[in-house]
Amino acid sequence: MRFIAGTFDTGRGSRAGNAWRPRGAQDAFDDGAAHIWTTGFEPGEVRRCSAPRGHTEVLAIGCCLATSEELSAARAKAERGNWAQAMRLPGSCLTVVRDRTALRIAGDRAGTVTVYWTPTREGVLWATAAAPLAAYTHAEPNPGVLLAAFTLRGVDVPAADSHFQTVHRIPPGHALVLTPGQRPRTEEVPALTSEQSFEDGTAAVCESLTTAVGRRAANAGRISSDLSGGVDSGTITSLAAACGPLLAVTYTDARMNEQDDMRYAERIAHDHTQITHAQIHGTRAKVQHFDGLEDTAVLPFTDTPSYTLGLLAIKAAQLAPATAYGSRVHLTGRGGDDVLDAVPTMMIDQYRAEHRLDALRRAAAFARTRRAALWPVLGQAARTQRTTYPQALAALADAIGTGPDHTTRRRPGTTVSEMLTWCGRSAAMSWLTHAGRTVVADLAGARAQTARPDTTPGALHERIALELMGDGHATFDQISRQQWDLPVHAPLLDSLVVDACHAIPGYARTRPGDFKPLARAAFTGHVPDYLLQRRTKTAFTGSLYAGLRANAPALRRILHRSLLAQAGLLDGAKALASLDSAARGEPAPLAALHALVVTELWLDTLPTTRTAWWETTTAHQKEAAR
Repeated sequence: MRFIAGTFDTGRGSRAGNAWRPRGAQDAFDDGAAHIWTTGFEPGEVRRCSAPRGHTEVLAIGCCLATSEELSAARAKAERGNWAQAMRLPGSCLTVVRDRTALRIAGDRAGTVTVYWTPTREGVLWATAAAPLAAYTHAEPNPGVLLAAFTLRGVDVPAADSHFQTVHRIPPGHALVLTPGQRPRTEEVPALTSEQSFEDGTAAVCESLTTAVGRRAANAGRISSDLSGGVDSGTITSLAAACGPLLAVTYTDARMNEQDDMRYAERIAHDHTQITHAQIHGTRAKVQHFDGLEDTAVLPFTDTPSYTLGLLAIKAAQLAPATAYGSRVHLTGRGGDDVLDAVPTMMIDQYRAEHRLDALRRAAAFARTRRAALWPVLGQAARTQRTTYPQALAALADAIGTGPDHTTRRRPGTTVSEMLTWCGRSAAMSWLTHAGRTVVADLAGARAQTARPDTTPGALHERIALELMGDGHATFDQISRQQWDLPVHAPLLDSLVVDACHAIPGYARTRPGDFKPLARAAFTGHVPDYLLQRRTKTAFTGSLYAGLRANAPALRRILHRSLLAQAGLLDGAKALASLDSAARGEPAPLAALHALVVTELWLDTLPTTRTAWWETTTAHQKEAAR
């Protein structure tokens, strides 16, 4: 697994003993107090910008799409104190700014690149992956984060925590600031774009995404893309096709083929002469959800539990044409729902922003499209409006410990009214033991102590969804690189694209009864009109049920040996009962079952020894001398 790591000597500890470095790493930066290494990165992915007489340096590692002039301009602004400019470069990368006083380290806005840190005797050890830091410090997995991921909704589960105890996480949109003689601190990285109206913001959305796709296409050589037939992948593919030849891959199966995705994909491919279209039919290829999980020894490891493990065989079939084509970058439309659309609770933000009549109209349309009674929807919106986020979290923490989840089985899914709450429990809460519920209640209670009372529900849910998608994309990219040597990129999750889209409030970039009007306004003339006018969206529930049913024996074995159950946190019998119910085609918490399975696989494959990730500098020097 590739990652970036670094040390920073705060001057407050001892430097006695052997120094450690990531196994097989390359030096990227060393100024005495700070040392940075890369593992698995190409030389061209490490860009360093300094000035002969300047005191500020900028290091960008990963997919930095900035031109040399843009990188130099960002460094010059950082020299004058505007370090945030360097943290908002085109692309998706780690950025480090070193000036006279501090070292600032930041990932991207969506969390596809995330920074973690842990204290050491010498100062601070940080990395873009938590597992190596956990192995270095012998940190155990964090049960609260693991359990809350599939039992809670509307809760910022990771926040400043990682999936490991004592390993800290820097929230996306923030920087780790390291200063000699001081404790590490976190600073927000302000967006470069202020709030915009729908009309004023569409040009920036178009420019940022066109740049994100175009520069990748220009620099990568052969490229490929997903082409599901939806607005998001269709937009990315159309923008890429305008730059040159590419292979577009459409995956379908017997159930998905009943929808209109393939017709849209075929039409897009036909209308772009630059596109070579590959179609993969999963049913004929005999692949489906949850295939290939029998032998955990051959499964790829990711830094956080990855839903992609449940799609491993499907992704292998889907990406096979791209690898055969010689693609060096595979583009996806991941993130479109998070930046081009909006969450339901944005109507409450709209009400708070004094657009009350429009908010009420939106609530009525929301209830109507979901065939729900209006007054319960309005009542829940009003209750959420009157409550602060810390109050809602405190009530949730209390309800987890005293509520009926351990005696009464909740109906799977989220009701229409629950979609307008701050936070809540999923049906999977019934799987937890008393000890497990206590761990989750403690996490919710801790969040209540640190949550900001001025947070709005729409902005909160938007950020949580974005970061969840960013993490999901990061693990998919990790798996694709390990399994098929194919980098996967999601231009819609680039920091500048997120900033441009989110500069338009969620309630302004969507309209009741319309589907992604921001995409239509921003990309008319660049993307076929018939795609931008599409109103349908395919659900994958049928395919998920079918795969779960076919692979139920393997999934049962995974849950039978559950490490969470062995730790006394999970009632394995109840989880197995939900699995059996889903295998019979009955309503079940499918997302939670998927999350539980990949969490158990993650725990089972976790490399925990320090030497799996690290080597001493003495050993490295001996190897280099041979």
